[in-house]
Amino acid sequence: MKYCKYYISTLTIALGIYICSLGAYFPTIFFIGFSLFIIIGDMFSGEDLSEKNYVYPFLLNLPIYINFLFLMLLVLMTVYMLSSEPSNIFIANILDYFKIDLYGAKGPINLLDSIFLIALTSLFIGIMGTVPGHELVHRKKNRFDMFIGNWLMAISWDCAFAIEHVYGHHKHVGLSSDPATAKRGESIYKFILRAIFKEQRDAWIIELAQLKRKNQSSLSIKNRMLQGYLRSLLITFFAFLIGGLSGIFIYLLCAFIAKALLEAINYCEHYGLVREEGKSVFPRHSWNSNSILSSIYLYNVTRHSSHHEKANLKYWELKAYKDAPTLPQGYLTMLFLALFTPYFFHRIMAKKVIEWDLSFATKGERILSQLQNQKSKIPLLLDLSYK
Repeated sequence: MKYCKYYISTLTIALGIYICSLGAYFPTIFFIGFSLFIIIGDMFSGEDLSEKNYVYPFLLNLPIYINFLFLMLLVLMTVYMLSSEPSNIFIANILDYFKIDLYGAKGPINLLDSIFLIALTSLFIGIMGTVPGHELVHRKKNRFDMFIGNWLMAISWDCAFAIEHVYGHHKHVGLSSDPATAKRGESIYKFILRAIFKEQRDAWIIELAQLKRKNQSSLSIKNRMLQGYLRSLLITFFAFLIGGLSGIFIYLLCAFIAKALLEAINYCEHYGLVREEGKSVFPRHSWNSNSILSSIYLYNVTRHSSHHEKANLKYWELKAYKDAPTLPQGYLTMLFLALFTPYFFHRIMAKKVIEWDLSFATKGERILSQLQNQKSKIPLLLDLSYK
């Protein structure tokens, strides 16, 4: 049974594909229902502090591998249902095999359903694609896992993440130079745009430097950024075959929103935390969470303090660290809070960063904290003075 919980996200994608294909109102109902399930579940399901031993790692990797196939099916289904020039070949040769009547579902779908179908597809790409993709691209010595991980990242046009996150973010976390560490009071929407731009830039810098050390051309097929763009272009081409130009637009919109959701999770993971230049990374430099539902759906990336302490650990090997800095709610709940009620997010997190300053920060980090407090424009932080 301990293996089964990690198949919940895969089953959720399959359920989403089926329910959203039923026609009008079902995409809206499913998105709202899933969101409430996550938020209420995080609030009342408690924490998972267990650290189990597993003897069959393939059974833990299998749901991640399956996710890629299901996510591609969901993306192509969304493109078909919302495009103005859908391809009947897609219906005849792919979805009919799964006994899904998209032709009947496409007709009555309304504007609200269209919005929520895009939102759901984007959310699932982020949760069930990008997050486990992040898990796999850390396994630099396993070619198959890297292959699947890079394809999962390609769905959201995010090949830069596989490079910048592994070789940049883990080195610079908590520093002002780190694009994935949000400052206190920083707008989440400005952060998302800043992070996307800087991660692309930094990934190119890292990749070009590695190619130069290997005496290889920047235009070489060995360039992982170019490889990543080609993967994403291939998915975009399939979207074109199924939905024409409108299909491309729908897919790219889903990919962008999914990337933005990843950055929103990054925003929550390190919000307001600081680290002195040249000092080691410790568990205190990440916000942790052991909320059951978020942990299951996000493959324990919520145990972020352990992940940054030892990035080589598999998701089922991560430690709970109940004494690490902890978010007030689960990751997915904090994601919704940051995106839709940023005012309350900042106020809630202001109390948490004060707690971090007093309980976890070194003397040098408190100095950096005070500088951020003064720029935060958050009343609770403006007049603080640490000795």
